[in-house]
Amino acid sequence: MDDSLCVSNGQLPSEGQPESEEKVRRLEAENRDLRKRLTDLEQEKKRLDQQIKELQALLARACRTSRNSSKRPSSDIVKPQPARPGGPRSIGAQPGHEKHERRPFTADEIDHFICHRMCGCPECGGPVELAKGLLPVVVQQVELGQKLIETTEHQAGWYWCPKCQKLHCSLPPAVDKEGLCGPVLTAWIGYLKGACHMSFSSIRKFMRDVVGVRVCRGVLAKLVAKVSAALAEPWEELRMLLPLAKILNVDETGHKENGQRLQTWCFRARDYILFKIAQSRGTAVLLEMLGADFDGVIGCDYFSSYRCYMREFGGVLQFCLAHLIRDVKFLLDLPDAATRAYGQRFLESLRGLFHIIQRRAEMTALDLQRCLEGQRREILRVALSGVPASVEARNLAARMHQDGASYFRFITTPGIEPTNNLAEQAIRFVVIDRHVTQGTRGEKGRLWCERIWSILATCEEQGISAFTFIRDALQAYFVGAPAPRLAAASP
Repeated sequence: MDDSLCVSNGQLPSEGQPESEEKVRRLEAENRDLRKRLTDLEQEKKRLDQQIKELQALLARACRTSRNSSKRPSSDIVKPQPARPGGPRSIGAQPGHEKHERRPFTADEIDHFICHRMCGCPECGGPVELAKGLLPVVVQQVELGQKLIETTEHQAGWYWCPKCQKLHCSLPPAVDKEGLCGPVLTAWIGYLKGACHMSFSSIRKFMRDVVGVRVCRGVLAKLVAKVSAALAEPWEELRMLLPLAKILNVDETGHKENGQRLQTWCFRARDYILFKIAQSRGTAVLLEMLGADFDGVIGCDYFSSYRCYMREFGGVLQFCLAHLIRDVKFLLDLPDAATRAYGQRFLESLRGLFHIIQRRAEMTALDLQRCLEGQRREILRVALSGVPASVEARNLAARMHQDGASYFRFITTPGIEPTNNLAEQAIRFVVIDRHVTQGTRGEKGRLWCERIWSILATCEEQGISAFTFIRDALQAYFVGAPAPRLAAASP
């Protein structure tokens, strides 16, 4: 009894107190170790979270496409495309597509009329008579002539002048300048080379198998050089008109030449398009082509060359809103939630602007101007307020703060497009030609490309036949007459 009381009073296990203290010290040490490990894990988590954000940002940059950046659409080909809503699109014309039919030839355009009559029933052989009230079946057919080309031999004798004491040949200078091929066939070969992206080998096979004339690659190169010389004057005429243009859309793309990276510049005015192959993508090209006193408006992207031209020479720019939208869409792919929210607000304000543009036919000019001005102020307000700390968002806000006015020139200047689609559409032909021909090899090739691209694009813009213009230019070149004009007198 007494022993149990002593135990309950804690007097007997006095020998166990050191064990309790040891246990407490051991638990405190374990607690310190756990706290230190927890601190290390928290630091490791912060480090990994930061690394994840950096990797997500790198992934977002790597996944840039033509939809969320200024990359060209052809760069999307090597990347998997998202599935189309509703499944793949069916082949052929889509529902609601307007039907296009060829205009029938008129009676003046038809060389031969053939009337097919039926003498008997094709089934029983009995007599037949022409049915009344039914229109005849008409098939208009186009065919090449039995002889595709004509071969002419020019003979010219030598004549002695007793007064000059010299021999003179009676061969006309134009015939001597034309050589093997006349102006029409030379224009044909130039058209195949420039408009159809055909190589000299393909043209040689075409001439041999279709035309029936055997020519070597050297002769074809000389014929193309004649076409290039005939187009030099029309190209120079367009170049002289560039500084006088009131509105220009400008874009540039790469050009290959013997492993060297050049740049093809595209200048699109109201009724003509000029291409220039230059060594660089810098402001010096704009200064060379437009001069330091250009007082028109340039539609372009946000590349530094245009901004430098604007600041150093007082150029007036209209930056492409489509490029800005793609840059804003890139913010939506970044991991930072604040940046995505900022990008969403920015994108919605830009969509409001284009919604007004789409409804412009429903408004008066004054109401349209008022709505556009109001939306411009809203876009700048959204772009400059609540900017998150991410580099991408701050760069975009700084751009709008510094050059935001140049995105809205179209509001106050009639005739200006809010995007640079006009220049980008014109330069697509050049990109295709670059992929097919693999570029040029020297100055002659560059001059040929500049001239033929400019003529083809301008003829397309004006709705005239490029082949007819090339033929007329060659005929004038061979006889020493002025080349046909391609641009209007006024810019």
